[in-house]
Formats: sequence, structure tokens, C-alpha cells
Amino acid sequence: MAEKDQLNFNNTKIAFSHKSAHDLKKARLLFNSFSYKWLLKVGPGMAKLALGFGFKGIIKSTIFDQFCGGETIRECKKAIDLLASRNVGTILDYSIEGEEDEKTFEETCSEIKKTIDVASVNDKISFSVFKTTGIGRFDLLVKVSSGKFLNEAEEHDYSKLKERFESICKHAYEADVNLFVDAEESWIQPAIDALAEHMMFKYNTKKSIVFNTIQLYRKDRLDYLKNQIETKNHFMGFKLVRGAYMEKEAARAQERGYENPIQPNKKSCDKDYDEAIDYCLDHIEKVSICVGTHNEKSSLHCVQRMSELGLENSDSRVYFSQLFGMSDHISFNLSNANYRVAKYLPYGPVSAVVPYLTRRAQENSSVAGQAGRELSLINKELKSR
Repeated sequence: MAEKDQLNFNNTKIAFSHKSAHDLKKARLLFNSFSYKWLLKVGPGMAKLALGFGFKGIIKSTIFDQFCGGETIRECKKAIDLLASRNVGTILDYSIEGEEDEKTFEETCSEIKKTIDVASVNDKISFSVFKTTGIGRFDLLVKVSSGKFLNEAEEHDYSKLKERFESICKHAYEADVNLFVDAEESWIQPAIDALAEHMMFKYNTKKSIVFNTIQLYRKDRLDYLKNQIETKNHFMGFKLVRGAYMEKEAARAQERGYENPIQPNKKSCDKDYDEAIDYCLDHIEKVSICVGTHNEKSSLHCVQRMSELGLENSDSRVYFSQLFGMSDHISFNLSNANYRVAKYLPYGPVSAVVPYLTRRAQENSSVAGQAGRELSLINKELKSR
């Protein structure tokens, strides 16, 4: 029997064996709220208001508790251990957003290095990750990406950004910890790509350590991926995602009068995503990948292709990843079949992480459909108990 046929993402017993009925009912309430678009729009304001009036406990016990590990690395231990008990690794994701000053950039850089230190001595943690905008100014990345001249002060600040970027990658290399560089908006991605490409060339000498992230909801990224693999001889790592800035990308393109970089429809996006999986697996001798998706068909596509190529389920060069608190039916059924799986586990102060969580909900246009799938599986499991 093919590996694909052995997997059943409808198996809720495996998916939710770690959750109590109370946990499932709380998750059901939360996912049900995501099906209301008006609530997604007013949610960020409501969350800020609740925090402002001292209702941090309510936020922490609901949306934060569902999708985050804690406010500190230490608080994440419970979630890390729980995932490990199900043969699932952790990707520690320091998820603060919105702060743009040198002090915060240095603190974030230091915190990311702490995640690398923890991962180096804890095999339950599979990867570390960072966003370039967490360690440097957005407007600088815009100017560099567009090829504009930087003045002396900007050159100084961009040099600091590059120093932080390399110090993180070097730290991961020395600690032998795999590191994701997250993808961001298309108008700052060229600068991020250039930095990530240089770090892969410098540190992926014996195996893939630094991974760049490829957003396949963009029309041009499959060609970019293929070009990188065809023209580079060193080891490479790629995290394949669809993308999380769809509405923002479309709005900016319309406002500024350029072609929307996003795929014209879901079919085109799915086609490029699965082709990206195939291309990476066909070059597995030098490419490691993380299939970062909540899409069941793409997950099964990767499983089937691995089987066709004779790759072991547990091949260390192929990971699957989903967000903590979502798509447990994919994560735990894959891990149960001995595939390598790691969950993105956001953490950080509640007040700083809530913007990240609400952006995830708002900018992911598929959240309503995903919530519907989550709800149906939760209801199925509750009825079986």
C-alpha cells in the first residue's frame, strides 16, 4: 500500500488524543468566531481595548492560549513537551511586532539567539526562526529592495541590520541549529532574499542550516526557486509556504498602479506550490525543505512524491510544519506515520504578540475555510467521546 493511502487526515482520534473535551470545546468556540468576517475586522481593536482595561487574563486564556506557547521561552516548556510526546518538534517563534527602534532590534536579536541556544541542547526544538523586520527598519528594506540610494545615516542603520542578520545565522551555524528566515511583503523581499542567499552560501557548507522562505502565492516565486537551485552549488534550505499578506499585496498594487504579484486564483497557487515541492525533492541531494502548509492535498502530494523517490518517511531533509493550535489533524497524523513534523510556536508578551495573531487571522483570506474544517473535525471528535 502506498504511503499516501496509509494517511488519513480525518482520523480525529490521533489528531486530538492530547486534548480534553474542555480543550476541544474552547477551541470550537474560538474557531467558530473566525467564521464571522466582521469579528475579524473589529477583533484587533477589541483586543487592544481589553488589554488597555486590564483584561490580559481573558486574552491569554483564549486566543493566546490556543495559538501561543507562553510569554517566555520558559513558559513554552509545557507546549514543547506536549508536542514532543506526540513525536512533533517545535519551532520557537518570537512573535513581537510593531516596535521599530534600535534598542528593540538589539533585544529581539538577543532573544532569537536564545532560541538557538535552547534548541542546541533540546532535541525537541527542531528550528529557530526570525523576521528581518524584527531586527531592522522596514523603510530601509524598502529602499534597498527598490535600489534607491541610502544616505549616510541610513547606510549606518542598514549595516547594523546586516550585522544582526549575520550574527543570528552565524550563531545558528556554530550551534548546529536549523534556522528559518521568514518571508515578508514583496516590496521588501528582494533585500531579504539577498541577505538569505549570502548566508546560505556562507554557512550551508556541509548541510542546510539557513533556510529562506518561498511564498508560492506570488506568481514569480517558483521561477526564483528553480533559478536558485539550478545556479547554486552549495546546500540550500527552503521553507515553502503559500503566503500571509494577500490582501495587503493586492491593495498596494492597486494603489500604486502596478500588477498584483499574487496568483490570479487558488488553482494557480496550488499548482506552483506542488511543483515547488517536486522540484525540491528532485534535487534532494542539495536541497532540504520544510513543507509549511495547512493544505491537506499538498501534504499528501509531498508524501506521495517522497514514496515515489524512495525516500524514508523520516528523511531529515524533509519537514512538514503547521501553526500551533491549528491543523492538528495534519500534524499528528503525519507524525504518527513517522514523518518529521514541527509546529510553529509563537511566544512573547501578550500585548506584543496579539497584533501578530490578529494579523494572521485578518490577512489569511482562507482563515474562514480553515476554521470550518477545524470545526467539523472538532465536532466529529466530540461526538465520538
